[in-house]
Amino acid sequence: MNINEVIARINVLAKKAKTEGLTAEETAERDKLRRIYIDSVKANLTGQLDNTYIVGPDGTKRKLERKERK
Repeated sequence: MNINEVIARINVLAKKAKTEGLTAEETAERDKLRRIYIDSVKANLTGQLDNTYIVGPDGTKRKLERKERK
């Protein structure tokens, strides 16, 4: 399932939740799809930040460093 299909299905379930309500299976499916979407967004952002460079005032480039989590 590609990300566009995931988003479309999340939207269908969101509309149904507002109008009729969801069954337990649909709620579980919605949670699973939301997790897939969030993980996809995080992976895309991480990939973008991994290829980001800071340009100093003198024109030198340095790679953006990862912060350690506490």
